[in-house]
Amino acid sequence: MTPEAQQSHPVPAATEQDHAAPSSAAGTNLAAEFQAAVSQYLIRHRSILDILAKLQETSARVQRAVSRAVTECGCLEVHAQRQQIPQGISYWEMRAHVSTHLSGSLCEQCREVLEMELGHNLFYLTALCEALNLQSDDILRQEMKRVTTLGVFNLT
Repeated sequence: MTPEAQQSHPVPAATEQDHAAPSSAAGTNLAAEFQAAVSQYLIRHRSILDILAKLQETSARVQRAVSRAVTECGCLEVHAQRQQIPQGISYWEMRAHVSTHLSGSLCEQCREVLEMELGHNLFYLTALCEALNLQSDDILRQEMKRVTTLGVFNLT
């Protein structure tokens, strides 16, 4: 950047308060706080195209972290087969007969990697909300209302 451009677009000096984590006082909205932090710190990939690409990339990294827990670490195992649902049971009883196909549990290292990758994914999902002027806390509330109102029919 030329000195003239730097003078016409000065970069404000960062203070310690700018880099401090938002306070989490009782009763505050974590989703809104997180969205405010994302808005403040998302600089390099602020373009909607960058946000969409990073969202997809972080989603793939989440999938890869789960795959590595199975294929490289072995802390998880996948035993997939057709779901066996007995005839004549109610929709509510079905839950007792379906499986995640997973056995084992995440080791500490795989858990840390997966939590980090999920955090990055949430960051870019929230950045998408911010770029489109959507409030993530409102979306969460609406989805919670839809899930609790429609129950098992919410995703059919």
